[in-house]
Amino acid sequence: MSALNPITYEVIRNRLIAMTEDMRVALQSASGSPTVTEASDFFTGIYLPDGSFASMGFQVTFQAPVVGSLIRHIESRPYFKVRDGDMFIGNDPYIGALHQNDVQLTGPIFVDGELVAWAGVEAHETDVGGMDFASWSPKARSVYQEGMRIPCVKLVDQGEVREDVLDMILTASRLPDQLGLDIRAFIATVNVARDRMTALVRRYGAKTVVGVMERMVAASQSRLSARLATLPDGVFHAVDYLEHDGHDNVLYQVALKMTKTGEKLHFDFSQSSEQAPGFINCTRAGLVGGVTGGLFPMLAYDIPWNQGLLNCCEIEAPEGLVCTAQFPAPVGSATVETIWVVSNVVSAALNKMLAASEVYRSRAQSGNDGTMATFNLGGRNQFGEVFGLHLMDPLAGGSGAYATKDGVCAGGPINAPMPSIADVERNEQVAPLFYLHRRMAQDTGGAGKYRGGRSAEVALTLGGIEQADALIMTHGAEVPNTPGLAGGWPGATVVQRFAQAAVSQGVLTGAGDFSPLGPKPGMRSMTNKDVFSVTWQGGGGWGDPLDRDLDALQSDIAKGIVSVAGARDMYGAVITDEGRVDIQATLRNRTGLKQARLGKNGPAALVAPDSDAVEVGRLTDSLRILKDIRGIHVVSPANHILCSGSTAWRSGAVSRRHENAPAQACINLHADLAMTEWYCPVSGALLAVDVHRKDTSPQNDVMLQI
Repeated sequence: MSALNPITYEVIRNRLIAMTEDMRVALQSASGSPTVTEASDFFTGIYLPDGSFASMGFQVTFQAPVVGSLIRHIESRPYFKVRDGDMFIGNDPYIGALHQNDVQLTGPIFVDGELVAWAGVEAHETDVGGMDFASWSPKARSVYQEGMRIPCVKLVDQGEVREDVLDMILTASRLPDQLGLDIRAFIATVNVARDRMTALVRRYGAKTVVGVMERMVAASQSRLSARLATLPDGVFHAVDYLEHDGHDNVLYQVALKMTKTGEKLHFDFSQSSEQAPGFINCTRAGLVGGVTGGLFPMLAYDIPWNQGLLNCCEIEAPEGLVCTAQFPAPVGSATVETIWVVSNVVSAALNKMLAASEVYRSRAQSGNDGTMATFNLGGRNQFGEVFGLHLMDPLAGGSGAYATKDGVCAGGPINAPMPSIADVERNEQVAPLFYLHRRMAQDTGGAGKYRGGRSAEVALTLGGIEQADALIMTHGAEVPNTPGLAGGWPGATVVQRFAQAAVSQGVLTGAGDFSPLGPKPGMRSMTNKDVFSVTWQGGGGWGDPLDRDLDALQSDIAKGIVSVAGARDMYGAVITDEGRVDIQATLRNRTGLKQARLGKNGPAALVAPDSDAVEVGRLTDSLRILKDIRGIHVVSPANHILCSGSTAWRSGAVSRRHENAPAQACINLHADLAMTEWYCPVSGALLAVDVHRKDTSPQNDVMLQI
């Protein structure tokens, strides 16, 4: 392959990438589910014969590695006779799926009798059985109580659909027509890949095409290795939490110690919580999917996505953790609970590494849309037909601020590179649902020099029917999962509320009393007079909010992004009676607020490095690493030495702990959580905001090798 014409290589490489796009078009053209057609909650990919993925679409990155697990399962079982025209279906999280709702289909691609590749497709299905509608069962204590598990079954035998197997699968679902149509769409998708691959192989030869796929994997690995070599070596910690396991409001943590050495990343999850008795767990397949969801968009934004990126990584985690649950632990909500949080901590650790890089600091970003608050509605519509809807609107959470600019409002999560949600009218068309509003939510973006993107919010009732069942659940109602960086505040937490008898003739009357639901209310009955209201998480902020440009703040107020109270309490603004920011009064107020952060003792005596000290690096734009004759120091914006000989700068900062966040931060903290702010002891500049367990102190999260 070293002698392969580079033009031929690029032609084949781009054709393979285009195949996954052709697969996407086929799937969305044939599916009848808004989850697939509108929200793109699916995956398409081309795999090498050994199960390594060589090309993938830009939908849900979590799902990239897991079809490969299904392929390797097939190859490891001698009773599977793999022949041309076969297709295999599965959804067992203990074999390779993320959770039971993610149904997978894969088929070998033979050309002239030779196995050259596999095609894979996976999508979220609204219902695959189990004790509760939508197959998310908050009260489950075993995987046996959740949706049906298909370990791996041959669904298509040499081109003929095994209707008996399909009927068996559909019988388990409350929505057999929707599931059946999607499975047939899967078959069409794999057939499209077979047609495209056969034409390609017959033109260029099997050896050449397989060689190109192998080189694609090697090239991505090489490019990511080269990027890693330019990034600082060190240890980067990140921890995130999820509350309530479906039974009790227990706090669980996913703790990551990421070690970057040379061209390798080592992800150690050993300090994560033990597996839960409820449905929030994920299996090891989900852990790998979560790492993929954080790694690919954050560090390989301009590198083709394939198995080569994961070849640069090692993942360590003992069995029996919330992120490596052991059979028969329930895992039904894995994708929106633990897998999502795994992606959060991977993204956070990588961004801390990027922030410490002169080359890539501008790409560093605070936390994005740290949760997927789930709302499923099911029952019989006005025509007497069974319906079910998995609402994907929560993808409109805010994205995090960057080191140089604000986050994107409703920008969505980092793990879905092309997030999309259905039009209001589309959801109302396929389900007896009525939107009272879908709009942007004020004060939800994390405060900072650069503000996090704000989230959207919705209020829903029923339309055309009197009663339906609603399954409601989330994490992040009592945990801010979108952390800020460099002194930025986390974005707002999720707020779920429910009001009875609050609607009359499609209008919100205000007569009903809205009650907070908490994180896991589970299944409840809903009528056409009730209202479900939810506001999702905003993105994290970047930098000290008291350093935000006042013209930008004035614009935020005028646009309704930040309230007057939020501008005053989080940004130190003084607002005139006309609603304008009083610039001079605000500057004086901010100076006073920074000094007040230091307490009654006031500023510390300045301890500065030598005048000829040189900058040798940064942790963030406000924490510089200087070197003088005495050694290495981390200094604050006031040029005050916070620590020497390491990057454990918190040892020299002033801290203030919060049991409750300020009201205008819109953050509700779990009873076991606290927040700590860290200030420069001379200037009072805010350097970091940590969320941590009450019984622990925040750790030094960036320890560079200096």
